[in-house]
Amino acid sequence: MALRFRYHLHLKDDARMAPLPRARGTMNEILSRCGYRCDLCLAYRPNVEANPSNQQTLSDGWHEYFGFRIPAEQIICDGCMAENPRLIDKKCPVRPCVLERGLANCAGCPDYICEKLSERLVVYEKLAAKLPHPVPTEDRARFIAPYENKARLDRLRRPS
Repeated sequence: MALRFRYHLHLKDDARMAPLPRARGTMNEILSRCGYRCDLCLAYRPNVEANPSNQQTLSDGWHEYFGFRIPAEQIICDGCMAENPRLIDKKCPVRPCVLERGLANCAGCPDYICEKLSERLVVYEKLAAKLPHPVPTEDRARFIAPYENKARLDRLRRPS
């Protein structure tokens, strides 16, 4: 997917850019089937409930850095580790594959990295190289870091 940008949003200057609140204290790390961090994602239900403005903020951030926009009112996700979850990406091929194989996530798969996962891999350096501007630290933390899954999955694959 080619990323195209008509303008640069100054998301870090937006009034909605308050630090990400944590629902009921500090949330434990929640790793999705493909290695995304649900607990860091602004769309994760506890994060949206704690700060409803996350929905519009994330819609803008995804558009800025990944080139797609989801209407703010549709941005809420239970995470793919939940039973019968409400998911943003209803067509994700990774979750059913991992469940069918009886794995916790893609790191344990003998076919790592398959076509299904490769479509969803996020590596900051590759993403940043395609952008016409530097990524502010706050933007990386909010819009990119939760989805930087390749390094996480690679770490899980290393023998202890």
